[in-house]
Amino acid sequence: MIFADKLIELRKKNGWSQEELAEKMDVSRQSISKWEGAQSVPDMARILRLSELLGVSTDYLLKDDAVLPEAVALPETGAAARPVSLEEASAFLQIKGLNARRVALGAMLCVLSPVALILLGAAQEYGKLALTENQAGGLGLIILMMLIGCAVALFVSSGLRISPYDYLENEPIDTLYGVDGMARERREQFRPVFTRQMTAGIVLCVAAVLPIGVSLVLAGEDEFLMAVSVGVLLVLVALGVLLIVRSAVVWDGFQILLEEGDYTREAKEDKHGHESFGKIYWLSVMAGYLAWSFITEDWGRTWIVWPIAGVAYGAVFAIMKALRKKNG
Repeated sequence: MIFADKLIELRKKNGWSQEELAEKMDVSRQSISKWEGAQSVPDMARILRLSELLGVSTDYLLKDDAVLPEAVALPETGAAARPVSLEEASAFLQIKGLNARRVALGAMLCVLSPVALILLGAAQEYGKLALTENQAGGLGLIILMMLIGCAVALFVSSGLRISPYDYLENEPIDTLYGVDGMARERREQFRPVFTRQMTAGIVLCVAAVLPIGVSLVLAGEDEFLMAVSVGVLLVLVALGVLLIVRSAVVWDGFQILLEEGDYTREAKEDKHGHESFGKIYWLSVMAGYLAWSFITEDWGRTWIVWPIAGVAYGAVFAIMKALRKKNG
């Protein structure tokens, strides 16, 4: 076993993230990442410090054929870390890639779902279609529910497919030989795609307001054109969401295997503490959104619930996390 793999194994058995080890070593997290990725080797002074910190000999760290003595006792980390083989990790990333397309498509369909209702309602109201108000509303509602139904089916099927690997996201893991290297290599290969898709998705979401501005300038009081611009806005947002969600799901797969970002062991403990709150919160948001939309029949405006709820959830979660740390 090479130095990089030994360092990963010892760090995880001690229950430390890269950030925590970097702080103990008085180096940057990027340095730890390079050591574990076999991109560089620490100097002898830091090898000695690692030896003391991890409770192993320098020979064990530096010699590929050296074996960890049985007498060495590594610190207990609370919950036992679950081992993850290279085969398990590869299968997980493959399913994550398939789910990324399905989940992204489902999210896009949710955003697109009210478009037909908005356009049909406006077309009927301003005499663009020979339909009654009930016919236009009923047809738009049918399309909306069909799109939502397809999205739910995509979400459920994706969740069932990935469910055997839930432990990777929720429990401490101990990746076996080769897993970290494979995950880091594939993450670096995906990084340019991730950057392009996230950038394009954010630009589309920001630019989505342009059609409304253009319609205000060119159309003036033309209400039908305003309704069309709202539809175009939702289409642009839907495309942006498709790109953002698709790239984020794949990226999260790498972060989960490496226990980095939102999937460190500390973050997993926080997640367990807030799971019930999250379920209640989003179910309440969904109920409020549907109630408001059906009562007012203003689907072109009620979608604003989701970005507001997302920002509010992040703020509430951060406050709860800070209070938990203060009290714990």
